[in-house]
Amino acid sequence: MKILAGNSNRPLAEAIGRYLNLPLTSAAIKRFADMEVFVEIEENVRGEDVFIIQSTSFPANDTLMELLVTIDALKRGSAKRITAVLPYFGYARQDRKTGPRTPISAKLVANLITTAGADRVLTIDLHAGQIQGFFDIPTDNLYAQPVFVTDLRKRYAGDDLVIVSPDVGGVVRARSIASRVEADLAIIDKRRERAGVSEVMNIIGNVRGRRCVLVDDIVDSAGTLCNAAVALKDQGAQSVAAYVTHGVLSGGAVARVQASPMEALVITDSIQAPEPVQAAHNIQQLSVAPLLGEAIRRITEERSVSSLFC
Repeated sequence: MKILAGNSNRPLAEAIGRYLNLPLTSAAIKRFADMEVFVEIEENVRGEDVFIIQSTSFPANDTLMELLVTIDALKRGSAKRITAVLPYFGYARQDRKTGPRTPISAKLVANLITTAGADRVLTIDLHAGQIQGFFDIPTDNLYAQPVFVTDLRKRYAGDDLVIVSPDVGGVVRARSIASRVEADLAIIDKRRERAGVSEVMNIIGNVRGRRCVLVDDIVDSAGTLCNAAVALKDQGAQSVAAYVTHGVLSGGAVARVQASPMEALVITDSIQAPEPVQAAHNIQQLSVAPLLGEAIRRITEERSVSSLFC
């Protein structure tokens, strides 16, 4: 087994390597003067089971192209099996036609990864579970839930806790976490007027005097979470925090979170945190390296991955 890191999230790849007690495979991933991607694998990979760690996060097109070229380099180097490990799968929100003459980009990216030569995909908390069906190769969609549940039990032991879904679409995820931490469930009914803008309409459930934890898969502009936090406080919540798998946090999201009533926004390291995120007083990171490392070990040993979540 070999672990190879792209440029998108090298700290996570190094943490996975430490978990597996494996050094990262030596590779040069460079740019020509015109920004073309060049990849050279500097070790023999013939007959090896190779895992490429590469989140297709900002800059999404560059990191995706790096992944595709790296897969091709491994394929031509006669690797036995190539697994694309995408802690964060970019383009996942474009999983359906939202109007006439619009693309389904998640399917296009799945085709690109497959055509490049990947034999398997490993990812965490896809925006929509059906994206697994866009790939014509085995795809394992892990859940950050065990990481969140462990932290929630430590942080809120003995508290009157309510797990809150920020929209109807996230109810299954929130209910699953609520059952594991033995907490009640609340739902926020919101209306989205246009992309990137949301308006909180109603809160279903009792939150007065209780500690509320919002749970979601992606935080981008943070508008939904911040609006939800304000609505929960207006309804008498004692405190509001949020646990979100992928901290995209684009534009003014960090400033928005810092100015919000949220006491903490907890994200994972599926996306490498830029300096403003690391410096924010109420944004914290949990590592998914042990989760990914254990899944990688089980894949290479041909053992069950789903049993990680039983």
